[in-house]
Amino acid sequence: MRVADAAQARLDPQARALVERAARSAGPALSSVGVDEARRIYRESRLALAPPPVAVQETRDFSIAGRAGAIGARYYRPLGTKPGETPPAVVYFHGGGWTCGDLDTHDSVCRGIAAHGTCAVVAVDYRMGPEHKFPAAVEDAVTALQWVAANASSLGVDPARLVVAGESAGGNLAAVAALALRDSGPRLAMQVLVYPVTDQAADTDSLRRFAQGYSLTRELLHWYQRNYLRDERDRSDWRASPLRAKDHSRLPPAYVITAGFDPLLDEGKAYAERLAQAGVDVTYECFEGQIHGFLPMAGAIAAAHHAHYRIGQMLRMRFG
Repeated sequence: MRVADAAQARLDPQARALVERAARSAGPALSSVGVDEARRIYRESRLALAPPPVAVQETRDFSIAGRAGAIGARYYRPLGTKPGETPPAVVYFHGGGWTCGDLDTHDSVCRGIAAHGTCAVVAVDYRMGPEHKFPAAVEDAVTALQWVAANASSLGVDPARLVVAGESAGGNLAAVAALALRDSGPRLAMQVLVYPVTDQAADTDSLRRFAQGYSLTRELLHWYQRNYLRDERDRSDWRASPLRAKDHSRLPPAYVITAGFDPLLDEGKAYAERLAQAGVDVTYECFEGQIHGFLPMAGAIAAAHHAHYRIGQMLRMRFG
């Protein structure tokens, strides 16, 4: 497993400013206001922290036929793509605890990946809890990847260079989808997992150390899990906890990002190590000074821009 050099050894001043501002605001916890209000607060906060939009050649919203109805999606095509050119395609799943988030909250991330990676991106608006319990989001993730592969020609992308990516809850879905499609296909060329949830029953040192005061609290994580999972038995299902899968071999090369002040730090690193032990080509990078959820906060945290760049760089390195 390749381990990239750590960028910081202490809480990033910009991340600290956000944490301190949140503490001073004394607003209600997302877990205490009800799902609709939590979604509104989450959406407004992410849009407020987003950077000015990075230019791409094209964006368009469309839908994918899913098991339970249409799945919303958004297509991004990078600048400079010539007619007939078929770039790699990244299928991206947003974060938000399988409860919050949408195509707009992570628009800046998808634009950054498209621009820095010179690739097309398909963002997926998968079903969320508590209205749609596990494994609905997993089903949508797998369906979306299969649909993009089957419709690569109409999208103008290369099905042989299909990537799955996501952050937090979306990183969980990306990891699970890679496992689910390993034997049946379509074949994935790479997986990008940004501070993913990998074990729904984890009780790690980082969960205890960063339980309060660093964006994602342990209480909020447990609320998200209650919204998503049907019952306690789901915690041990590999489709909810990919770290608990019996076999991690023959999976696509992985780029795994964690954040140094994140309750999910240990399980994200453990998943990278498990993949490497199974013979998967893994690059692991911890953004030591960062908090959970920093990727769509590039309007306030400069390191998020660097993370967008690093993801794009890893894609370019993979595909030449």
